[in-house]
Amino acid sequence: MAENRPLYLGPRLRRLRRELGLTQQAMAGDLDISPSYVALLERNQRPVTADMLLRLARTYRMEITDLASEDGENYAQRLNDILRDPVFDDIDLPSLEVSDLAMSFPGVAEALLRLHGAYTREQQALAEQRDAEPGEQDSDPVREAQRFFAASRNYFHALDAQAEELAGEIDQAGGMEKWLGSKGVRVRFLPPDVLMDAMRRFDRHNQQLLIDDTLDCPSRAFQIATHIAHTALRGAIMQIVRGQDFASKTAATLIRRALAGYGAAAILMPYRKFARAVQARGYDIEALGGQFGMSFEQVAHRLTTLHRPGEERVPFFFIRVDEAGNVSKRLDGAGFPFAAHGGGCPLWNVHQVFRRPGELHTQWLELPDGQRFFSIARTVTAGGGRHGRLRVVRAVALACVAEEAGKLVYAGEADPASAPTTPIGVTCRLCHRAECIARSVPPIGREILSDDHRRAAQPYSFAES
Repeated sequence: MAENRPLYLGPRLRRLRRELGLTQQAMAGDLDISPSYVALLERNQRPVTADMLLRLARTYRMEITDLASEDGENYAQRLNDILRDPVFDDIDLPSLEVSDLAMSFPGVAEALLRLHGAYTREQQALAEQRDAEPGEQDSDPVREAQRFFAASRNYFHALDAQAEELAGEIDQAGGMEKWLGSKGVRVRFLPPDVLMDAMRRFDRHNQQLLIDDTLDCPSRAFQIATHIAHTALRGAIMQIVRGQDFASKTAATLIRRALAGYGAAAILMPYRKFARAVQARGYDIEALGGQFGMSFEQVAHRLTTLHRPGEERVPFFFIRVDEAGNVSKRLDGAGFPFAAHGGGCPLWNVHQVFRRPGELHTQWLELPDGQRFFSIARTVTAGGGRHGRLRVVRAVALACVAEEAGKLVYAGEADPASAPTTPIGVTCRLCHRAECIARSVPPIGREILSDDHRRAAQPYSFAES
């Protein structure tokens, strides 16, 4: 009789505690039990009683079904399912042993489930890569998220409009902290060790939004606004996500998180107010950052979203890279061609700004097909804030078509048609500029001359095609 079986929620309880940022002792205090009893519950050495289930739901303001549905009695069944994989065919795995593992060693069981899930996803990705036709979309969740935002030109009207209306309410309330206070939420700034190195954590039990006190002012504001977006704008975000068919849960999660960041930026830099300031200041990113209390990167990111019908501004391509050339963010609103795989062109100054950190660099670019763009690039930092914490330096760049550059203070009086340009390519594999000395590999489709008796300045000489 299933209704009489004991309920074990060890992994779910441990995950809940970590999500809340609580120690076992703190959770024990909340639930009025001993820390050792919390440890026994997490190790599945004690079942969760009906009274304890109600106490958990009431203390942390959760639905009972949210607590009980995820791990419960199907936990052993999930292990049985993965152990039927043909890779385990030659191992004798009695069901009783699997059940004992799930109940007595939930940490090991969770590790096995996670490892098999990663193995399955990698196998599927490899199979799809082998079977994919030329041009077929792959199953990479990061690329899927990038395609999603590119298709929308990184503008979501309903979300932006709702965030702008919310920004008005917040302004009337006297700021985000006071607005949250009116909703019963207190904002507190605490040391990172108290927050277990989280930048932001919401304490549902005490209705407190906890923020790392070593963050700078723009980062503090953005973290508070992100929490507001996750709550007050949740309906608008979920409506966007529900309207799509994503290949994986990871892609949906990445997109939902990015939309919350979009909503936070729209709260801090409301569309009409920001668009007017952009035009008045000639897209001066540092000046806009000072006006809105935002960082260089936050303002640059917001500039890519200004596509409201009738109130459009210059469309930009945005990219963020580290010193190794890894791309951690890419948004395209300007039709800028960029390689999905492999490195970008080393002649683009986004890869050179690391030599002079904090300085803004401009550059006129010309692609092999004659398209011209104007680029702004600068380094930005993340992390730090206290002694011993790692600080990461990245480069961000904005690029717009050359014809729009005259609207930017950075272009000066230069004529886009005659300004000296740097010839770049999308990536070496797709660039056929024979004279480029920065080339790393030959382009696809070109035969290489042997050059036994001659060495040119460029790495390769190509046969006539």
